[in-house]
Amino acid sequence: MWVGIFCEVTEFVLMFAVYFIARAHYPEVFHAGPEQLSLLAGTGYTLTLLTSGWCVARAVHSMRASRQSACLRWLIGAFVFGVGYPVVKLFEVRWNLAHGLNGEAGMFIVTYYYLTFNHLIHVFWGLLGMIWVMLRTATGTYSAEEYSGLESFAVYWHTTDIIWLMIFPLFYVLR
Repeated sequence: MWVGIFCEVTEFVLMFAVYFIARAHYPEVFHAGPEQLSLLAGTGYTLTLLTSGWCVARAVHSMRASRQSACLRWLIGAFVFGVGYPVVKLFEVRWNLAHGLNGEAGMFIVTYYYLTFNHLIHVFWGLLGMIWVMLRTATGTYSAEEYSGLESFAVYWHTTDIIWLMIFPLFYVLR
């Protein structure tokens, strides 16, 4: 898992380098860019991911306390909030396209789609991993003594949260 997380972080470091190079070459476009996007959508992503991450942390805490059924309930909650991310993305993309924010809308929007769609892929992988962890929790594979798979998943999910917390201000807030 640590190798996968290292690869994910390396990938996003390179993508953030693309962002900063593009921003250096097109400062006026990046200054005006956040006004084009929906701050409501960006805030929605942030709230769904952080709430989902909090539920995952509670799931790990429950497993440590040998409360498998509580762990599973927290994981279900984490999944429901985690699914909120692609749902918000669907609505935001529809809104963006209705407002002419497509691949021809300029460097800011192209960079925005590049980073956020890559992040969406990692969220989907995380949601698939969460299903796996829920199945293993439901079948009693994890216990208070051995839950390393759950912890590994939690580290991955929190990594996607941290990456989003870097993407959010760069595209939705900073001018």
